Formats: sequence, structure tokens, C-alpha cells
Amino acid sequence: MTQKGKTMTNNEKLKEIFQQQSFREEETEPLEKTLQVIGFVVGDEEFAVPILNVREIVKPMEYTRIPRTPAYVLGVFNLRGNILPLIDLRQKFGLGQKSFDDDTRFLVMNYQDQVIGFVIDKLTEAFHLKEEEIDYAIAQENRDDYLIYGVGKQKDKLITILKTESLIKRDF
Repeated sequence: MTQKGKTMTNNEKLKEIFQQQSFREEETEPLEKTLQVIGFVVGDEEFAVPILNVREIVKPMEYTRIPRTPAYVLGVFNLRGNILPLIDLRQKFGLGQKSFDDDTRFLVMNYQDQVIGFVIDKLTEAFHLKEEEIDYAIAQENRDDYLIYGVGKQKDKLITILKTESLIKRDF
């Protein structure tokens, strides 16, 4: 009988714990919708892309030029046995060419089944932007090829958030 009484006590304790948890869940506010991004610099501007589309970030390596491609397509490079196209974002954005330096990185991104490397001038940081910190007014939703997802407000600066699918879309 003591066993049964002990079991009832344990059941009562469990019931009390479950009630406390459900009460706490009702008290908590819903999670804020955020977008986690990787920030980087091209020219004098800071940009960001969703972190879920970033496969990796590597130091510059040798690449092979491909004839009859636009100037912003630097060529292809070998990343652990995978041959990937390499796009210079400076040239794609209409900025002048710049030699690679210690801050230059290859930002390897994927979207669906495509993987492409992008040359960026400098990597900044990974950060979260709350939904209310993103202004979508500049984004043109009706154009699939438009590069801008929105503009993020972080501290005292504005960061252009790029659409991964438009950035990766091959037009060469």
C-alpha cells in the first residue's frame, strides 16, 4: 500500500510539474521572427545574405578563366573536388576591379541545387535582424531578377540584404 501511495505522490508531482510548464508556456511571448545573416563588404557598402544559404567562406585560391563569359565571371575554381563558378561582386555591381588582399574572401553560397563562389572584399559578421528592423519598401517583389531582399537597420548603419536566388541565378 505504501508503494501505491508513493506512486500516487509521484503522479501528483508530475501532474503539478506539467501544470507549471503549461502555465509558463502561456506566459511567454511568441518568439520574434528574425533573419540570421552573414555580413560582408563590397566596395564601400555593407551587404548581407541569409546564413542558411552560405555553405562556407574561404580564402582566395587559384581559379581558371573561362572564355566568352561576362567580365564579372572570373572563371571557375576547385573546392575540394567540386568545380564552382566564381563571380566578382565588385564587377557585378558595376564597381571597379580590385586586386585580392588579406581581407578578400570567397563566399560560397548554395540555393536549391546550385553552388557558386562570390568574391567579397571583406567579411564582417553574422547577426540576427528582427522583422521590424528590415525595410522591404525598396524590394521589388514583382521582379524575380531584382537582387535586393530588403534593407536591414543595425545600430547606426544600413545593410542591404541580397536575395540569394537572384544573386545565384546564372545569366552567363
